[in-house]
Amino acid sequence: MRAPIGDFDTATPAPDCLDELTAPVADAVRHWHGSVPADQIVYVDTEPEWADTAVFVEHYGRELLEQSANCVVVAGKRAGETTLAACVVLSTTRVDVNGVVRRQLGSRKASFASMDTATGETGMEYGGITPVGLPADWPVLVDSAVVDLPYVLVGSGRRRGKLLVPGKAFAELPGAVVLDGLGVA
Repeated sequence: MRAPIGDFDTATPAPDCLDELTAPVADAVRHWHGSVPADQIVYVDTEPEWADTAVFVEHYGRELLEQSANCVVVAGKRAGETTLAACVVLSTTRVDVNGVVRRQLGSRKASFASMDTATGETGMEYGGITPVGLPADWPVLVDSAVVDLPYVLVGSGRRRGKLLVPGKAFAELPGAVVLDGLGVA
């Protein structure tokens, strides 16, 4: 199958390569429902050392930067309680943690979760966290610019590999909240 964006050597519908995904991502693809069929989620095999966005686009082409998104785990705190959430923003932006995220979570303080918390709670590898397959009770905050793209390149749950996901599918993920201004320049 030819990937909808990029010039990748291997691009396979995610349902056909579940063994390449972490357990939570494979389960999410296996039980996928929504207006976007699961076979429109494409797995792209890549080298682990290319997982970071800057290195990835250097190898595969700078034009992919405009079609790539990052998924980061944040922790909102209020009255001794911590709420974990995921934020999905275009790679050309950064997450507005102290503004949009803090307000959306109703937190007094919000910050990026530690690497141990992010990997331990998601079951995914650091540098490959994806919004596909996150814990069902987590808010998944998605910048509206991500949803507007035909396809978006995100992590696959592992440092090896990426997922190409139709932008509108992010709005249908469990716990998804689409927000304007989540990603800022």
